[in-house]
Amino acid sequence: MFRNDTTVDQLNAMSAETAIAALGIVFTEIGADYLRATMPVDARTHQPYGLLHGGASALLAETLGSTGGGLAAPDGYGVVGIEINANHLRGVRSGLVTGTARALHVGRSTQVWDIRIEDARGRAVCVSRLTLAVIPKP
Repeated sequence: MFRNDTTVDQLNAMSAETAIAALGIVFTEIGADYLRATMPVDARTHQPYGLLHGGASALLAETLGSTGGGLAAPDGYGVVGIEINANHLRGVRSGLVTGTARALHVGRSTQVWDIRIEDARGRAVCVSRLTLAVIPKP
């Protein structure tokens, strides 16, 4: 599905000095039909009550879906997010969460991605859907 042989090392290097790096998000795996990353649950990603902030989960979801979408876009095209939703299912106070993005639809003008974020025990923390517009690169 992905159009090139991009590595997780390349994705992590591209993320330096961005919100992705600031939150400690690390790409860990590119599969045939999915992209995976982890994010720590610590002071960088907590809300005031000591739980994983929903906005941090949404940022992880958008990062995974947009990155996967860019890797699935045809040569000469990129993607931009046009809608995201996130359902927060379980609170997490510490440790690491893992997000996995899989395409539901990869079309010429839009893509739709399903992103599942799990805790260290594999329990669903957040499920998200991201819609991307496929656009020509400048």
